[in-house]
Amino acid sequence: MKIIKSIVWKLLNTFKLDAIVELALKVNFLNQKGWFKSYNLKQSIDKNGNPIPWCTYSFISFIENRLSKKMDIFEFGCGNSTKWFAKKVKSIKSVEHDKIWFEKIKNQIPTNAVIIYKELIYKGDYSKEVLTEKKKYHLIFIDGRDRNNSVYNSVKKLTLDGVIVFDNSQLTEYDEALNFLQKNNFKRLDFWGQIPIAAHENCTTIFYKTKNCLGI
Repeated sequence: MKIIKSIVWKLLNTFKLDAIVELALKVNFLNQKGWFKSYNLKQSIDKNGNPIPWCTYSFISFIENRLSKKMDIFEFGCGNSTKWFAKKVKSIKSVEHDKIWFEKIKNQIPTNAVIIYKELIYKGDYSKEVLTEKKKYHLIFIDGRDRNNSVYNSVKKLTLDGVIVFDNSQLTEYDEALNFLQKNNFKRLDFWGQIPIAAHENCTTIFYKTKNCLGI
């Protein structure tokens, strides 16, 4: 089969048709993921209209079967990701800085989710909300504001097998926090690729240690 595929691609390349085939495959992939629907509606949803996190499809595919109903999650920035995670884990708590968005989302979440509004003051209560409860979290999702300080506080509240997920990790403004995690013995696993709604690529990164709840 590999030999046949190799021959086919060589023929396509010879007749300058390989790019067209690649484009067709890309379009089919985006259609299967529901990207066109998400782009048109400006919502992070799948092909059936169900909410999904606004991060790379490759990350979503990787993590969705590794989550369990034993996990507690904390999230900086709420939205469709909150709804998606809530269906797959024991509990999720989110902190949100946008009051209008908070008011819109708070009545849409399931019973195992909690959303807290905190005014955005850098190094203030927003980034410290993760510290307010005694519990620790198996996964902390960094996808809101004041991300560097959110990371510094989050490492204190991870379970022994806990992981941090950092979205938009390709942006240099977050290098300080990402370097901090790696200096504190977290390994890094990048998921580059297409995201819902937007036409550009993005990177969602998992930071983990040897014994972790995702089985990496």
